[in-house]
Amino acid sequence: MSIFEYNGSALVAMVGKNCFAIASDRRLGVNLQTVATDFQRIFKIHEKLYIGLSGLATDAQTMYQRLVFRHKLYQLREERDMKPQTFASLVSALLYEKRFGPYFCQPVIAGLGDDDIPFICTMDCLGAKELAKDFVVSGTASESLYGACESMYKPNMEPEELFETISQALLSSVDRDCLSGWGGHVLLVTPTEVQERTLKARMD
Repeated sequence: MSIFEYNGSALVAMVGKNCFAIASDRRLGVNLQTVATDFQRIFKIHEKLYIGLSGLATDAQTMYQRLVFRHKLYQLREERDMKPQTFASLVSALLYEKRFGPYFCQPVIAGLGDDDIPFICTMDCLGAKELAKDFVVSGTASESLYGACESMYKPNMEPEELFETISQALLSSVDRDCLSGWGGHVLLVTPTEVQERTLKARMD
């Protein structure tokens, strides 16, 4: 079993009309044994920028702390929040810096940039970016997430429809992966508000 599958995870970010949603499952396991059912994989960088970290849970938490530190330094120096594109480059550089002993996590970055245009991207553990205009996925359930998102996604969705779509895609995907699941956690970000919702799913 790959080290990326040790704790199990499912992450997806999706773009709507001047908004985006990012969702994850809530299971933390050790191989097939479930350890926690309320694990947080999506972290806030600032009001309009979030990062989800799939892969090894310990590395994800370490990496989040380092990213918060870097972002605070940027805020002190620049007196403004970081743009999503800049933050993606920061994450990529941070991962590549550790390429000979990498952080075993695959980030999903989602944010609202200039003129509230949504930006999403994912990368591998060495920081190779993959940009998308519709959705990005990561984690042990990524294969089934690709299938569900491909069939459900449509461009320019309003916030409520986007929430419904990403939730259904996540729930149907984690049912097909035994290493992720146990409910879901969805963040819906628009230019004016952030909605945080918890999904109930099969508890097995």
